[in-house]
Amino acid sequence: MNDTLISSIQIILSIILIITVLIQQKGGGTSGLFGGSTNVYSTKRGVDKILHYVTIVTAVIFFSTSIAIIAIN
Repeated sequence: MNDTLISSIQIILSIILIITVLIQQKGGGTSGLFGGSTNVYSTKRGVDKILHYVTIVTAVIFFSTSIAIIAIN
């Protein structure tokens, strides 16, 4: 029971994590590798800052559920 509940939470968290990372993508994907991006450092403001923190919190919770599944089994 607990294993399926944590697995379901982990699936939901993985979808949220994927979405928040994809929303944060700037530029044309690999354009930064070939010199397409001139802005090396920028300050996160507004929605970018919120998405940044949501991504960090979601990743921490995701890894915590992974460790919980290992501990249960």
